[in-house]
Amino acid sequence: MKKHNFYAGPSILPQYTIENTAKAIHNFADMGLSLMEISHRSKQFVAVVDEATALFKELLNIPEGYSVLFLGGGASTQFAMVPFNILQKKAAYLNTGAWAKKAIKEAKRFGEVEVVASSEDTTFNYIPKDYTIPADADYFHITTNNTIYGTEIREDFGIDIPLVADMSSDIFSRPIDISKYAIIYGGAQKNLAPAGVTFVIVRNDILGKVERDIPSMLDYRIHIDKESMFNTPPCVPIYAALQTLKWLKAQGGVEAMEKINIEKAGLLYDEIDRNPLFKGTVLNKEDRSLMNICFVMAEGYEQYEKEFFEFASERGMIGIKGHRSVGGFRASTYNALPKESVEALVACMQEFEKKVS
Repeated sequence: MKKHNFYAGPSILPQYTIENTAKAIHNFADMGLSLMEISHRSKQFVAVVDEATALFKELLNIPEGYSVLFLGGGASTQFAMVPFNILQKKAAYLNTGAWAKKAIKEAKRFGEVEVVASSEDTTFNYIPKDYTIPADADYFHITTNNTIYGTEIREDFGIDIPLVADMSSDIFSRPIDISKYAIIYGGAQKNLAPAGVTFVIVRNDILGKVERDIPSMLDYRIHIDKESMFNTPPCVPIYAALQTLKWLKAQGGVEAMEKINIEKAGLLYDEIDRNPLFKGTVLNKEDRSLMNICFVMAEGYEQYEKEFFEFASERGMIGIKGHRSVGGFRASTYNALPKESVEALVACMQEFEKKVS
């Protein structure tokens, strides 16, 4: 039976990435050595980092004046690293979910934090609108996609202060106007690579303005100067990221990904809205994530939640259980998820509807 991988992260990767990384683990660059046991400073691995950096810049059309870093520590380290490097007095944050809340908590260690708006009042099931960003803030931080609650910001804000974005779960899912951002960061384990590497895109001129002393491992300038080699980088995830970047380019890049992602999400959202057994948790269509589609049993059918989960699991739907904090179901439709997997889940929902009716 075919398995359909809807895990939210770590999540599905292209077969191209898995197969090529597996080969390199056995024999990397015809060295007769495993990728897991070679020096990160060998010319063969330095070439991997260089190529991954170049493809990052090409696929996202990153302008001059920006650096791309591959670091450890996950996006959670970036929650502190961002304010450590650029928060002088005050920062503004948009609170759209659990990860935004964690970023806010870390930023408060370094200065004043103004939360300009929050959707916590209704369990983060919408993206706040019509808020004011303080002009005297050092930066404005957003989380573009909220994996737990299924909301997403799919526009690039044009604002007068530096914009910082956590794009852990929707990077490479659509074209981005990088010039509107000062920093973009994310854990790679959603749309890029296995867990273990974190990407950072940083505008160089935003750095070096804070007065505090920054530890070397947390200073973007040092990592830029050392080209992600200040300490031993996570070699296997970086190599896997390179394979995914090659795969993305072969698929037609982020423009092609956006089209198929809209199509895949549309198939599932249409079924959720049509099927009387289910209900979407994000009602505003413009706020619905293309990456993490959350839904619950509709009123009057709540007692079927466990039964549907077992029914779907028996048919190869893996990872559709909702986050423990919200319950229900979550289908993550990242770039590597084929359309046929979404079609299989839709068919499963329709089959269950007939069974219950």
